[in-house]
Amino acid sequence: MHKHPGSGSAPTPGPPGAGGGGKPVAERGRTALAVGVVEKIAGMAAREVAGIHALGSGLARTFGAMRDRVPGGKPSVGRGIKAEVGEKQTAIDIALVVEYGVVIPELARQVRENIVGAVERMTGLEVVEVNIAVNDVHLPDEPEFEEEEEPVAASGQRPKLK
Repeated sequence: MHKHPGSGSAPTPGPPGAGGGGKPVAERGRTALAVGVVEKIAGMAAREVAGIHALGSGLARTFGAMRDRVPGGKPSVGRGIKAEVGEKQTAIDIALVVEYGVVIPELARQVRENIVGAVERMTGLEVVEVNIAVNDVHLPDEPEFEEEEEPVAASGQRPKLK
C-alpha cells in the first residue's frame, strides 16, 4: 500500500502560530501582576489630579516620611493605596488628604477616572471599583509633617540614624 503525505501519526505543520494547542502565540501562557504594580500605577494616576495634598492616612504618611529619610530609601509611590488583584480584575482602595477649598465629590470623580484609565490601559485588568477615603483636609497655614519632625544638626546635616 501506498501512504499519502500527511497521513499517519506525524503532525502536519499548520499556519505560523498554530502550535500550542491551536492558540495564537499571544494567548499562550498567563501574565501575573504583583499587587505593588497596580498600586504604583494607581498612585501615579492619583497624583496627577490637582487638589490632592498627599496620599495615605496620617499614620501611613508618618511612617512613610520616616522611611523616605533613610539613606538610599525611595519614596513609596503606592503609599495610601491598597489593591486586590485577580487574574482579570482588580479593586483599589485609596486614602488621601485634600487641599482646602477643593470640591471633594469632583476630585473623587477625577481620581477614579485617572486610576481606572491608567490601570486598565497599562495592565489590561478590569477595575471593578475604586474606593476613596478622604482622611484629612490640608489647610494653607498648616505646617508639613517633615517641617515639624525633621531635626537638623548644628552642622546643617541630618543626624545619623541608628
